[in-house]
Amino acid sequence: MTKIIECVPNVSEGRDRGVLEQIADAVRAVEGVVLLDVDPGVETHRTVFTFVGAPQPVAEAAFRFAQVALRLIDMSQHHGAHARMGAVDVMPFVPAGGGATMDECVALARQVGQRIGEELQIPVYLYEHAATRPERQNLAEVRRGEYEGLAARLQSEEGRPDFGPATFVPRSGATAVGARPFLIAYNVDLDTTERKLAHDIALDIREQGRFRRDENGKIVRDAEGNKLRKPGLHRKVRAVGWYIPEFGRAQVSINLTDYRVTAPHQVFETIRELARQRGLRVTGSEIVGLVPLDAMLMAGRYYLRQQGRSDALPEPDLVAQAVTSLGLDDVKPFEPGEAIIDYRLAARQQGLRAMSLTDFADELSRPTPAPGGGSVAALAGALAAALISMVSSLTHASARTPQAQRQQLEAWGHQAQSLKDRLLRAIDDDTAAFDAIGAARRLPRKTDEQKAAREEAMLAATRRAIEVPLSVVEQSADAAALAVEVATVGMAAAASDVGVAAWCARAAAESAALNVRINLPGLPSAEERSAIGTRLEQALTRARRAAEQASEKAEARIDTEP
Repeated sequence: MTKIIECVPNVSEGRDRGVLEQIADAVRAVEGVVLLDVDPGVETHRTVFTFVGAPQPVAEAAFRFAQVALRLIDMSQHHGAHARMGAVDVMPFVPAGGGATMDECVALARQVGQRIGEELQIPVYLYEHAATRPERQNLAEVRRGEYEGLAARLQSEEGRPDFGPATFVPRSGATAVGARPFLIAYNVDLDTTERKLAHDIALDIREQGRFRRDENGKIVRDAEGNKLRKPGLHRKVRAVGWYIPEFGRAQVSINLTDYRVTAPHQVFETIRELARQRGLRVTGSEIVGLVPLDAMLMAGRYYLRQQGRSDALPEPDLVAQAVTSLGLDDVKPFEPGEAIIDYRLAARQQGLRAMSLTDFADELSRPTPAPGGGSVAALAGALAAALISMVSSLTHASARTPQAQRQQLEAWGHQAQSLKDRLLRAIDDDTAAFDAIGAARRLPRKTDEQKAAREEAMLAATRRAIEVPLSVVEQSADAAALAVEVATVGMAAAASDVGVAAWCARAAAESAALNVRINLPGLPSAEERSAIGTRLEQALTRARRAAEQASEKAEARIDTEP
């Protein structure tokens, strides 16, 4: 898998669309880099860009980005609500997938930072994981004094940049280049225009908290004269309050620097309570830039559980619940396909499983060898798992269901959803495996080296063409086993659905087994063929027994219960 690096530079320009488009074009011109998002703010006078790609293409795009932005943006004319110290204010590199590491992002930050400093002749500071000094791990410390205090700071030893001249460049200011984990820029909207009220809440929630004050309102200091702080309520949270005229809202503006420590829904709920204490109401919230799918799923599950509902639902339903509960459409539309980074990075809507039922059936009916029976078997298994999840969730929601059973039903629903998703992927995996065999057969075989390479490719493709349907048999057996459990406690009105699930699971297992058997002769090792045959028969036995048991239980409930 190709390593994926995300770069999220922020520029001090949020109003001139022509300037922003020229900067975006500099990124688009780099082969192997995808510009995912451009998110301007008029009041903040700041724009967040997001682009991804392999490490070196991203590094090249980042430099060209800075080159164009520094030519077009004049900091001496800049005024906005957001803290800033330069035209290209910050430029973080983030490991985003494919095994990319933080160490690689640190190396990229230093490479690009040095190039910006030396070739473009502006001061560059390294921050967070790329920092060369402990105090510069905190971006707020790097940006202390902002643009207006930069000239004086550059004259001090503590303000000496990591790269570039230690001189003030009025037009450009300075740039902070760093490496960090995925950061969620998240704003919570209040029904007030008072910035002070929003900022007061921000002081309560952010990790660094606020200064301690005595009964007279004076800041408390220790014996050495250092100001003492009262820690905030959430770790890995930075926050300020501001007012955004274009939205007619004051917002608590938040950076969640590690959403696994503090997730958006957690800080949202805290702000709701703090707002209520101040006579305010949260009207919704806003994602700036992109958000990981995982954070959205966490929120969806949390709110479903708060409502006493099962969270064993398909991914789109969990995302929809998160959007509704967090009010992400409050100040501007939230489009999951555009705002969730996983959806932007993955070709999620491609392949057979993204087709309509009609289109899939039409494609299946054409005189081509793929898709074929293997994909159909995987689809049957996915439908079985989907039915089991449906019955689990319906029973969970029933007023007749004892509370003690609901946790187990939810667990079964989660297992069924997982099986469903894996079996859906197998629809395309089976076709890809068949195509790989065809590609191997077409390899040249004129020389001994070519023959050996072709034989190796054929063996690898054959193993894959066996493993995919074999996994379908095993997962279908798992689905049939779940059907037995759900048939026992599931609501009687859905007993027929469990029966259908059981027979679909068995049909999937029996069908996929045929695809295993037809490819087995392609393995030269009798020992390997025997081991796979044993594994296949064990899975088939499980599928048959479980499907029969589930079907019998379902039939009994249909015959005996109203």
